[in-house]
Amino acid sequence: MKYVVLIGDGMADEPLEEIGGMTVLQKANTSNMDYIASHGRAGLGQTVPEGLAPGSDVANMSIVGYDPKKYYSGRAPLEAASMGVELEKDDVAFRCNLITIKDDLITDYSSGHITNEEAEEIIKTIDAKLGDERFSFYPGISYRHLLVAKNKLGANTECVPPHDVIDENRYDHMPKGEDSEAISELIERSMEILADHPVNNRRIDEGKNPGNSIWLWGQGFAPAFTPFEELYGLRGAIISAVDLVKGIGLYAGLDVIEVPGATGYLDTNYLGKAEYAIDALKDHDFVFVHVEAPDEAGHMGDMEAKIQAIEDFDEKVVGTVLKAAREMDEDVTIMVLPDHPTPIALRTHTSVPIPVAIYCTSEENVDNADAFDEESVKKGSLGTVYAADLVRMMIDRTWTK
Repeated sequence: MKYVVLIGDGMADEPLEEIGGMTVLQKANTSNMDYIASHGRAGLGQTVPEGLAPGSDVANMSIVGYDPKKYYSGRAPLEAASMGVELEKDDVAFRCNLITIKDDLITDYSSGHITNEEAEEIIKTIDAKLGDERFSFYPGISYRHLLVAKNKLGANTECVPPHDVIDENRYDHMPKGEDSEAISELIERSMEILADHPVNNRRIDEGKNPGNSIWLWGQGFAPAFTPFEELYGLRGAIISAVDLVKGIGLYAGLDVIEVPGATGYLDTNYLGKAEYAIDALKDHDFVFVHVEAPDEAGHMGDMEAKIQAIEDFDEKVVGTVLKAAREMDEDVTIMVLPDHPTPIALRTHTSVPIPVAIYCTSEENVDNADAFDEESVKKGSLGTVYAADLVRMMIDRTWTK
């Protein structure tokens, strides 16, 4: 048996008046996910345990088979692993966003999805001017970067994700509590440094949002994972354009497969991810495929973009994998799900249970669910499942009972 998990980040949503009270998942053409739901087993998955924030870190950790209540130590350490930044025992890793602040309002959590090249130039400037024996900055992808603080500095500081406070005053959401003065000072000084940075001047001239401030959040120490192969007895791989998800894979001992043209945005190489996943099944038992695009559209509050991202995911990723799986000599079990909702109206994550469907090529278990969406899956036979148990369910085939 081979296993494939297909994750459409943030696909789940809430009903919208603009589309007749449907969700974007109900509105989108998702014939392949609908097939999996109606010919396999469907239900709801609780990816975010009570007491934890509904981030992609916690949710994807659950889906990969690691209970966040046991393994979670923060978002940024996962990203550090993907970036090749080794953390010492007392190092605290922070996510360092490049954001746009205008008139003290946080107007863009991504600086207009700034390019890698532009962002690298900015982060290198920040490190040269703010880096010292306490702080080191590392360039990542687009707006997503890393700060490492020494000697546990900032470990207990209260920080807020910028995508949760769009169009709100920055002073209402600056770091609070222990070590907050030192962390806030970095943000304040970054604004002074970046106010007249050549990259930002060019972006403004081109009508683009500048990366005129850093924003620090998601901090934590390096976690300790039990290897996936030790936990489940299978060799696995993971495909994603997002450092966070790749970091989960690295800590889990999964092979991280890089796909050309995978951007973590709406222009990502959907088809390439599916093709690389199919190829990976030749020498792996388990492959996770993560697509960020629906989540990005949700954060932007762009309904049409999110519908398009979901349809692209369904056609180019789910459809391609489903077709190839049916043609394989070995049986293949496919699971499809989002990691969490990213509602258009809220432009941030929620911890509401998400739709999940599991299908095996050797079995046609026609379920009561007739489509893959937030409401239809409630008619399925899985009920509500704790997402950290899904990998074990797939392997032990308890989902078929």
